[in-house]
Amino acid sequence: MEIAIHLGAHCTDDEALVRCLLKNRGPLSQHGISVPGPARYRTLLRDAAAQLGGAVASADSAQLLLDEIVEDEGARRAVLSYDSFMAFPRWALGRGQLYPAAADRVGALAALFPGHPVSLFLAIRNPATFLPALFERQKVKSVEEFFDGTDPMDLRWSDLVARLREGVPAAPLTVWCDEDTPLIWPEVLQAVSGHPEGLMLDDADVIVATIMAPDGFERMQAYLASHPPQTPVQRRRIVSAFLDKFALPDRIEMELDVPGWTDATVAAMTAAYDADCVRIARMPGVRFLVP
Repeated sequence: MEIAIHLGAHCTDDEALVRCLLKNRGPLSQHGISVPGPARYRTLLRDAAAQLGGAVASADSAQLLLDEIVEDEGARRAVLSYDSFMAFPRWALGRGQLYPAAADRVGALAALFPGHPVSLFLAIRNPATFLPALFERQKVKSVEEFFDGTDPMDLRWSDLVARLREGVPAAPLTVWCDEDTPLIWPEVLQAVSGHPEGLMLDDADVIVATIMAPDGFERMQAYLASHPPQTPVQRRRIVSAFLDKFALPDRIEMELDVPGWTDATVAAMTAAYDADCVRIARMPGVRFLVP
């Protein structure tokens, strides 16, 4: 069975992906794709990985685990999603790195399924907005404790990607930018679930709906219905045009209030992030989704 593991990251889709796939369990199951409810596997997988301590599970143990997680008989693919697979939010920043324990944790997760091809999926986000959002989720640390001497200008997602590729080399990794998600959401859903390209999923525009004025979203839906796009590129152009006119500024602009950060700091971090995305897209074993 194929095992598709969506790793988050935190503060990206806020579980919209797994909710959308769960809503479409019926049509997905007809194509051999199982989307188990998160309660069936999140604690179970964490405990199983901890018990093995990174060792590879036996074939029998792996099958017992899948039997407990996957309800669909004859499923060829299972989709598992949890933004804390790599770390809980409190430990997502440490040792001057993003998700310092990710390679070990994800490697231990993949080791639960020997003989089953594992693929990984990861959304990344501009550190200039990701770090403040992650800090808000921690609540228990001061800003100084949160950064713990880390210079945010030194943080690179490509470092995390490289560690994941080295730690789990047999698992291909698909990456996309959270900022691009409204434009490529159907492609993200298809990449993670592996469903046929012609299958239309409910809530395929849920991300756009969160950042667009309701009347604009209704107009876009009506336009898409009357002028069905023939390619993903056509669809992205339509969505982009409606976002230009109806996007909600307070939903796409984040108020940044980090001591010591200036507009120049944010601009420099954003430029570094853009360059980092180019670097990631060129890494072996990585598929980078772009609009």
